[in-house]
Amino acid sequence: MSDRLFTAKEIADYLAVPETWVRGETRADRIPHVRLGRYRRYRLAEVQAWLDEDGQKGGRRRSSANHPTAPARSLE
Repeated sequence: MSDRLFTAKEIADYLAVPETWVRGETRADRIPHVRLGRYRRYRLAEVQAWLDEDGQKGGRRRSSANHPTAPARSLE
């Protein structure tokens, strides 16, 4: 797996949510991220693990077509 870091916009596109949502979740420290000075970046594997963990806690499951791990959507 790649060690590439992703921007908030790239993660938002991947999750099909607004970039403002990703930034808000980052500020609230609810989505895994890496601090690089004033910048915030994301590891795709950590975001996917966070999604899987959320689903195991009883969060609403997404349909497989919209799920971020669906094979049709790839950032790598």
